[in-house]
Amino acid sequence: MKKRIGAVLLSLAVILALLAACGGGSDVSNSYAGGGSAALADAPPADMEEPQASEYGFTAESAPVGGAEEDVLRDAKMIRTANLEMETTAFDEAVEGLGRLTKEMGGYYENSSLRTGGSGYRWADYTVRVPAKNYDEFLSRAGALCNLTWRSESAENVTEAYYDTAGRLKTQQIKLERLQELLSRAEAMEDIITIESAISETEYQIESLSGTLRHYDALVDYATVSVNLQEVYKLSDVEEAPNSFGARMGSAFTAGWAAFAAGMENLAVGLAYIWMWLLALAVIVAAVTAVLRRRKRGFTVSGQKKADDNSPKT
Repeated sequence: MKKRIGAVLLSLAVILALLAACGGGSDVSNSYAGGGSAALADAPPADMEEPQASEYGFTAESAPVGGAEEDVLRDAKMIRTANLEMETTAFDEAVEGLGRLTKEMGGYYENSSLRTGGSGYRWADYTVRVPAKNYDEFLSRAGALCNLTWRSESAENVTEAYYDTAGRLKTQQIKLERLQELLSRAEAMEDIITIESAISETEYQIESLSGTLRHYDALVDYATVSVNLQEVYKLSDVEEAPNSFGARMGSAFTAGWAAFAAGMENLAVGLAYIWMWLLALAVIVAAVTAVLRRRKRGFTVSGQKKADDNSPKT
């Protein structure tokens, strides 16, 4: 019995030594019955094949490390995002059209909000997730739905981080298989507890790395487009600046008249909002004026009477 336990402990010590020698760092360090601390490293033994991680869409041959440029572009993991600011005079139709386009492109709304301003005009904000293969077409067609006033795009290359995470996940999976094999041969309770603790820590690392890859996949496979849609009375001027002096003068007169008309409209709307206050002010001014006139008339009559009394009698 002692010989069997000794053989198991010796096998465990040899495998752990190999893992520690091949790996750059350790995930867990434990004290074993034989004394000292042994490290369970992330890296596989030297005699093991390079991790393929084909379940995450790449192999050692296809990983974007060197090779032809087209291979790098094909395997690149890009997170693409865009922001669109649009305005429309037909708000309901624009909202319906954007929803129909999103569904047609295979996307969905991650977030949406609708609000109404004090003037009665409405705003809508959407976070649209659309398949990366339909990203460019979605932007083009969305910009044609309304008057596009601003557009920005960005792309983040997470290829290196993605494949590094996938490689570390494969290493942890290999490590788990080795630990499970050791556990099946262990007989001493102390050995079983130690190996089970290492297994638990390895399973936690596998779950964390798997979650990171799923998050990357979600961001890479579906681009994110933030859309701000505003209802307006009149669309912004999108005409190109004229070149000739006459054209510039004509454009200036046109813009000046439009600004004047808009200002008068705003003034009329503002007066409509405060007409009750204007009416009350007019009543107060009329009352004060009437009182002042009465006082002035009274002073005039009194002065005339005094003058008549002081005049010499014939």
